[in-house]
Amino acid sequence: MSDRMDIQNVLAQMRTMKMQAQGPESLQRLDRPDAATQIGQVGEADQTRSFSDLMTNALDTVNDLQKESSRLKTAVENGAEGVTLTQAMIASQKASIAFQSVSEARNKLVSAYEKIMNMPI
Repeated sequence: MSDRMDIQNVLAQMRTMKMQAQGPESLQRLDRPDAATQIGQVGEADQTRSFSDLMTNALDTVNDLQKESSRLKTAVENGAEGVTLTQAMIASQKASIAFQSVSEARNKLVSAYEKIMNMPI
């Protein structure tokens, strides 16, 4: 019985972290008494999104991160004020990690597709 309560606690913490990652407007929902139902509704909304929408969103995010990284690198090279080398390097690493993540997801998708196509009928 205590294992069940521990799992529920972990799930609640994960939902809270998800809401925090989504931004400040999501955190405001946690302050209301009906927050548990809203968290469930957020989960339901995520389930209705198609895989192609998720991949398109991920690719757009990677593209935005790469553009920002490029902009910051150019600003550092030109000696623009207010832009540090540290900011440019962090942006570059974020873009790199995001690109690697999307590439790995694509590789897994292609691998799964190949396995399905090679299945005997």
